[in-house]
Amino acid sequence: MKFLDLAKVYIRSGSGGGGSVSFRREKFIEFGGPDGGDGGNGGDVWAEAVEGLNTLIDFRYQQHFFAQNGQHGMGRNRTGSGGDDIVLRLPVGTEILDEDEETVLADLTEAGERVLLAKGGNGGFGNAHFKTSTNQAPRRANPGQEGVERTIWLRLKLIADAGLLGLPNAGKSTFLAATSNARPKIADYPFTTLHPNLGVVGVDGAEFVVADIPGLIEGASEGRGLGDLFLGHIERCAVLLHLVDGTSGTLLEDYETILEEISNYGAGLEDKPRIVVLNKIDALDEEERKFLKEELEETAGCEVMLMSGVSGEGLTEVLRALKSRIREDRLRRRDEDGEEEEQAEWRP
Repeated sequence: MKFLDLAKVYIRSGSGGGGSVSFRREKFIEFGGPDGGDGGNGGDVWAEAVEGLNTLIDFRYQQHFFAQNGQHGMGRNRTGSGGDDIVLRLPVGTEILDEDEETVLADLTEAGERVLLAKGGNGGFGNAHFKTSTNQAPRRANPGQEGVERTIWLRLKLIADAGLLGLPNAGKSTFLAATSNARPKIADYPFTTLHPNLGVVGVDGAEFVVADIPGLIEGASEGRGLGDLFLGHIERCAVLLHLVDGTSGTLLEDYETILEEISNYGAGLEDKPRIVVLNKIDALDEEERKFLKEELEETAGCEVMLMSGVSGEGLTEVLRALKSRIREDRLRRRDEDGEEEEQAEWRP
């Protein structure tokens, strides 16, 4: 399935049906009076977050969504039927933006959330509504209200507990493949990962979701490489895992490049808890490991962990460090039989 995280959609709610001008005409009934019915209401346009989706690819091939119009009223005080609503089923984590791509209309972060995007027009009154003691035969009825037409943008931000940061070929996809059932593409050339990948990682009986995004390079905030478009997928993460390639000859510059790019991106990424890991230590001897670790710790100003996604060395320690930074209510627990425990019903 092709990954798509941004889509432009045109929506229109249904127009209300017009009221009817009608009079009762029956044999032997001299004064029938007005009996025009009201028009039906137009259909609404809703957005709903559903499980089982992780892309907006459905909106690549259909961009126009129009709700049904209400029917006109009829004689004998018959009200026109209302138009059917239309529901846009979106992945959890979708932001709905106005046409200016800045104003957030809604943020669907939980399955089952619904939001009204465009309300249908009301049906018009029939002439039976305008009957009075001084106007017993009104010949007027209201037209239905027009529907609402608007353009919106859908932007998907994946729901993950931990996000991976690093230059291309820093070992992010290897880490995800080694710790989860995800199978991202892995190769010895840059930009192997072209779209975000999600994997469920488990350690010490707890599970959490890790997001792997395409690597950043210097100038990504200005559009170089794949740009910083995918950084939105780690905005919701509780912790970031910054992987630094230990075999790179410019290790410290690589670290500073990532910091600069997430700072230029903004959205609070630079303030999120971050774990710095020196990766690919299977290619380093003990002396090199110690020297590079000390150099990176001096630059980063925090503890640096050692890991190898290929050999598995240090993986468990890194996973435990990630788990400790994630709130307990975001973790999923498993019992001794390996079955996921049922979560208690949420209460405010």
